Amino acid sequence: MIMALLRCFTAYEEDDGVKLLIMKGKGRAFCAGGDVAGVVKSINNSSWKYGADFFRNEFLLNYIIATYSKPQVSLLAGIVMGGGAGVSLHGRFRVATENTVFAMPETALGLFPDIGASYFLSRLPGFYGEYVGLAGARLDGAEMLACGLATHFVQLNRLPSLEESLKKVETSNPFAVCSIIDQFAEQPSLKESSSLNRLEVINKCFSKRTVEDIISALEQEASKSADEWIAATIESLKKASPTSLKISLRSIREGRTQTVGECLRREYRMVCHVMRGDLSRDFFEGCRAILLDKDRNPKWMPPTLEQVHDEAVEQYFSRIDDRQWEDLNLPARRSHGRNIESKL
Repeated sequence: MIMALLRCFTAYEEDDGVKLLIMKGKGRAFCAGGDVAGVVKSINNSSWKYGADFFRNEFLLNYIIATYSKPQVSLLAGIVMGGGAGVSLHGRFRVATENTVFAMPETALGLFPDIGASYFLSRLPGFYGEYVGLAGARLDGAEMLACGLATHFVQLNRLPSLEESLKKVETSNPFAVCSIIDQFAEQPSLKESSSLNRLEVINKCFSKRTVEDIISALEQEASKSADEWIAATIESLKKASPTSLKISLRSIREGRTQTVGECLRREYRMVCHVMRGDLSRDFFEGCRAILLDKDRNPKWMPPTLEQVHDEAVEQYFSRIDDRQWEDLNLPARRSHGRNIESKL
C-alpha cells in the first residue's frame, strides 16, 4: 500500500488535471496503522533490513505528504492510529468526526511515535504532545480539533456530501478548498472527561525533564486528587516499555526545534536501531505480547526506567554501524511541514 500511495502522490503532483487529493478509509476505520506484526515476522525470517526498507518508504511518503503542493483532505472516520496518522495528519486538511479515535500507542509495543510524530506532537499546546505520545492516549474528534491535530470537525453523516462538493473543485487554491469544508464544519464541545480539561496538570507533570520525574509528579497529583484520569495515565506509563518511554520523550523534545524532514531523518535512525534489536528486543517482545500471542504481558528488558541509562538512549540517535546502511535521503521540497494550530 505504501508503494502504491507513493506512486499516486508523485504522479498526481505533476498532473495538472488533479486539483486536490481526498484520503479516506475503506470500511469502519480510516487506518489503524502499518502491518508491524508482518514486519516483525519478515525480520525474523530474513533480515532487519526488511524493516529498514519498509520504514524508509513509509517515511518518504510521510515527507511527501507533509510538503505536498496540492491540498490533501483526509476524512478521518473511525480509527486513526500509527501509520494511519502518518498518511493523514501531515496533510493540509484533517477532518475529524464524532466517531474518530486517534492514538499513537507505540510505547506499549516497544516502539516510539514514529511517522514524523515528533514533529506534530511537539507542536501541540504546552506539553500535551508528551502526554499523548508517552501514554498512548486516545483522543476523540473534538479533542483532535481543539489541540490542532484536526483542522475541521464534520458530522459523520455529512461526509458523503462534503466529498461530493470537494470532487467538483476545479482549483488547488487551499482557501477555496477550506471554504467548502467550512460550510459543513461545526465546533463540537469537549466532554467533561477530556484530557484537555486537565491541561494544567499535564503541563505541570509532563514538562519534567525525565520520565521518572513525570511519573513522580503524576503520583504526587494522585495523592491529592481522586481523578481516575491521573491513575489511568500512571498505569499506562508503567505498562509501557521503559526504553520506549525514554527515547520517545527525547524524540518529541528534539522535534520542537526541527523541520518535519529533520524529524523523519532522526526517527529513521531510531527505528533502524529498533529493527536491528542490538540495543533492545522490546519491539519484538511487545509485538509478541500484544499482536501475536496476545497475552498482553510483555517482559521488557531492561524492566525498569532506572535501568535504562542515558548512554543507552543516546545510541538510538546515532548512525547505524553498517557499511550498507544509509541515512534517510529526502528530496528537496519547498515546504518544511504543516502548521498545527490549536483551537484552545
